[in-house]
Amino acid sequence: MKKFLLLFSFLFLLAGCSSLEIDPATSSEDEAQKILALGLSHEENLRMASKLGTPHLVKIVTLKLNNARDEKIQAAIDAEKSIEFAEQVKVSQDSNEFISMEISESLQTGILTTDIDFLKYYFHGNRDLENGMINHKLHFNMVYNSSKSRDYHSLISCDKWNNCEEQIEIKTSSAIGSNCSNNSCDYQEVFEVDLTDEFLRKTITDGFSMRLISEKKSNSIEIPKAYLMGYLQVAQ
Repeated sequence: MKKFLLLFSFLFLLAGCSSLEIDPATSSEDEAQKILALGLSHEENLRMASKLGTPHLVKIVTLKLNNARDEKIQAAIDAEKSIEFAEQVKVSQDSNEFISMEISESLQTGILTTDIDFLKYYFHGNRDLENGMINHKLHFNMVYNSSKSRDYHSLISCDKWNNCEEQIEIKTSSAIGSNCSNNSCDYQEVFEVDLTDEFLRKTITDGFSMRLISEKKSNSIEIPKAYLMGYLQVAQ
């Protein structure tokens, strides 16, 4: 009898709970998108956010609105710069070959001011005359000081959250040493990777981050979004 009463009470509680209606909580993302959809100025957006229900919600939505404003400003800057990069792309007379301008960077590789690698890179695209698709190569020229050549062998692509997954093989590589001392030489390593048109256009939204991998060292590199946009505007 006692077990029966306990079971009955449990079922009664379940039935009571099932009759309750729980209103779904409006997320901060929903609130931010509602405000942005009004097409107001940023100052007006912040005033709208300040009227939300709780201080915590106000804080989170305000942060999202500020981020949206910053992304809009950056997008305008990238669009303007991409036009400049597009104008620097060399196109063959038959419009089947495309070469971007060369970018030069200094990469800090250690704590000392002398721990620096020097990198140059550019895109080279060729149209496949059979299917019309453009195949791209990313050419690298890396100069560094080391006791031995690094012999880079692969590239790992990364997303904007720095999740690095897809590994791409480096097809060709050459390393030449010069200015050698007792312990090291200045090496110039030249190599390239094949990239599909689909891959590049998929990464155009956020730019292209990567890690160049060798047995001795890896380098983190980010291809600027505007540079990639400008190249792909022409190479199509």
